[in-house]
Amino acid sequence: MDQGLACASGSKLVFTGSSFESLTRSNSSPVAFRSSLLGNSFSFVGQLSRRSAESLRNRSSIITPRCSVSVSPAERDSEGSNGLRMASGQEEACGAHLCTSAEGLCDTVVGVLGGGQLGRMLCQAASPMGIRVAVLDPMENCPASSIAYRHAVGSFRDTNAVREFAKGCGVLTVEIEHVDVDTLDALAKEGVDVEPKPSTIRIIQDKYLQKVHFSKQGVALPEFMKIDNEEGAEEAGRIFGYPLMLKSRRLAYDGRGNAVVRSRDELANAVSLLGGYERGLYAEKWAPFVKELAVMVARGRDGSVSSFPVVETTHKDNICHTVEAPARVSPDVAKIAMSTAEKAIKSLDGAGVFGVELFLLADGQVLLNEVAPRPHNSGHYTIEACFVSQYEQHLRAVLGLPLGDPSMKVPAALMYNLLGEDDGEAGFALAHQLLHKAVSVPGASVHWYEKPEIRKQRKMGHITFVGPTASVVRARLNSIISNTGSNNNGSATTAPKSLAARSSDSNADVTAAVGIIMGSDSDLPVMKAAAEILEEFGVPYELTVVSAHRTPERMVSYAQQAYKRGVKVIIAGAGGAAHLPGMVAALSPLPVIGVPVKGSSTDGMDSLLSIVQMPRGIPVATVAINNATNAGLLAVRMLGVADSQYIEKMLKYQDSLKDMVLEKVEKLERVGWQEYLR
Repeated sequence: MDQGLACASGSKLVFTGSSFESLTRSNSSPVAFRSSLLGNSFSFVGQLSRRSAESLRNRSSIITPRCSVSVSPAERDSEGSNGLRMASGQEEACGAHLCTSAEGLCDTVVGVLGGGQLGRMLCQAASPMGIRVAVLDPMENCPASSIAYRHAVGSFRDTNAVREFAKGCGVLTVEIEHVDVDTLDALAKEGVDVEPKPSTIRIIQDKYLQKVHFSKQGVALPEFMKIDNEEGAEEAGRIFGYPLMLKSRRLAYDGRGNAVVRSRDELANAVSLLGGYERGLYAEKWAPFVKELAVMVARGRDGSVSSFPVVETTHKDNICHTVEAPARVSPDVAKIAMSTAEKAIKSLDGAGVFGVELFLLADGQVLLNEVAPRPHNSGHYTIEACFVSQYEQHLRAVLGLPLGDPSMKVPAALMYNLLGEDDGEAGFALAHQLLHKAVSVPGASVHWYEKPEIRKQRKMGHITFVGPTASVVRARLNSIISNTGSNNNGSATTAPKSLAARSSDSNADVTAAVGIIMGSDSDLPVMKAAAEILEEFGVPYELTVVSAHRTPERMVSYAQQAYKRGVKVIIAGAGGAAHLPGMVAALSPLPVIGVPVKGSSTDGMDSLLSIVQMPRGIPVATVAINNATNAGLLAVRMLGVADSQYIEKMLKYQDSLKDMVLEKVEKLERVGWQEYLR
């Protein structure tokens, strides 16, 4: 007989497995159950009659040998009540975190140490599922206090407060790593469920121990060394050179506890700023990164991991400023980043969501910067952009529920951190000005943390923009921070250059959607028409010369790397033998549009026939001779399949063509053909 799973809470029973059918058939008393899909199995929840409950107790081996079910004497004689309760200490063995009850998806109270904005968003994610989240935070009006199931006022660094709080929780987790880990360790040894495990929190609390741990696991890191005194600091300078990073081992976040040391003369001052050697310091070799990346990784109770997309982060004054998803990196770099992040998290113990920050170097190498054992600023975008948010995923993980789908449900997303720009009422006024502009922007979602006080650089909220392309979400951000007087403690009142709307400027920090290539600069007078169309439609593009015959290596490299750089369509113009479009199509998975360029001897027929006559399996969409305009229009239509803005623009363009023809018709009828031709 198939073994199933049963758990009880009060008078509710959850049974998972095919043996439920045989169990209910053996009881003459009718049993009313409701069913819900939980993971890949069915759970049945309902009231059992006394006889059914007795039968279940007697046949507990059918359920699982590690689970015992008893009938409470006080409730045994109560008609219609089953009086089921789980035997002490059996909840974990029986998978109690998968229980469904009248309270919702799970009747386990999730206790969160910390009630800041992360705790608040955990509560928000729990509400639709009926999961109860309690928080422990010393602030009576902390961000999570207004929506938590229960708010215990007390410090998450106080032993007595943590112990008392744990009594009312089925599982403990954290929204901040700077907690009393010794108490968590003691509670875990006493049987309290703590996720992630105290050993993991202890490792991550000390950034030097983090580095040591991940280094032993073979995770790529910047070089580092412990610093105990002046001699050690100077030794780090000799080994790593300057500049180098001097970092505090503990209580360091949002740039606090880090100092850039550019020369030996700056060492003493940096050490003093960080609180002295007695605070605990370490040095890290300077990582000349070109991008900062991040990956949110969920770790289930069974040790399995599931990663959200790789994102790109930007920082101002060492505080997260924006998060762009997905990151503008090649598939190869994204794969390395995700692999590095997952390798790090697999080496830790316990369940939950982890924020992994990474450095991308110019040579494509990816180095781990640091890890947070909780939801993270770089994962806020997941609320609107992914099928499951990092907050719901964290709850799923710590409760032992199946992990959700972390992939994106929109093509592009951009998270903007709303930081305090001033203290007091002036700061609130500036923040509210931005919020009111954001609510009128399509695809914008406002998150206000309800912090009672505002000060410069304090995280007060965030705004997430979603849209069909990265250029669209950047433009949407730009629309609310341009000319508002709001600079979010930056140096300008417009969007950062790296976030400006895409253009054809080859020096702009943009990703081309269309690549225009030609065999010779002599083809440019023809091919410029494609560029003009793309300009008209606002399509980001690149234009260059790639000769199939004179620069074959360059052609191969361009064709093979274009899709990795984010190019979606290639327009290739060539005259004479015109091998360029076909060869590029053979080397690239992207759609290629061929433009036959008219030569000096055969009026372009040779080019047309060369491009059209491609062998089966190597398609090239070919337009008329010298008709680069149509190539540009076809590229726009191809992009429109995934981006509605181009469809809308194409419809307007088609209307303009109709209007142009009708204007000519009207003129012809009005003046006559003879006058019309003059």
